[in-house]
Amino acid sequence: MTAMRQERILVVDDEEKIRTIVRSYLQQEGYQVDEAATGEDAITRIRERMPDLVVLDVRLPGMDGMEVLRHIRRFSDVYVVMLTARADEMDKLIGLEVGADDYMTKPFSPRELVARVKAVLRRGRSATPPDEESLRFDGLDIDLARREAAVDSEPVELTSLEFDLLAALASAPGRVFTRRQLIERVWGWDFFGDDRIVDVHIRNIRKTLGDPADASRFIGTVRGVGYKFVGRKP
Repeated sequence: MTAMRQERILVVDDEEKIRTIVRSYLQQEGYQVDEAATGEDAITRIRERMPDLVVLDVRLPGMDGMEVLRHIRRFSDVYVVMLTARADEMDKLIGLEVGADDYMTKPFSPRELVARVKAVLRRGRSATPPDEESLRFDGLDIDLARREAAVDSEPVELTSLEFDLLAALASAPGRVFTRRQLIERVWGWDFFGDDRIVDVHIRNIRKTLGDPADASRFIGTVRGVGYKFVGRKP
């Protein structure tokens, strides 16, 4: 019988004490754990070893965590949980915009971090798709099988989370989704973070699609409720 593969996690923090504590808790849950103390080392290890998830500190010496995340997103959709020593709203929003999957502020509970790691890894990289292999609207094609999208026949680049969010909305045109409903469909019911993560990703999707909020072709805002897909079938 083939043994189940252990999921691999990379912990990136310049403080050895924090790396040791996090590694200990993760190993107790059966994860393989690797470590890096700098952003440059983290990028090298991710390229070479392709972990399933990265715990990434924002305040790294030299190349900080935000820049590391930008580099990672150029070649990998690996899950990333970011850590910061500051409860700074801008740090949080920037991290989510760049492509973080979750966010925690130091000091943090190692047990809560483990719970968030488990929750992120349970999500899977795609929302429950509709039965069709593709969704087609005036000006927008969504290929669910290839996980590709095109606006006016021109390919656009979406992160995995952005693609899943767009597919979730487009699978039910006209239906109004609350932020919590979208989180449950895309991130999973056990997501710990702030519901406003949806707003950040919707803003990114609109920017990529060239779809301004005040004259939307594809994603409409329902004030005080959430969002709906407003694209029309050809």
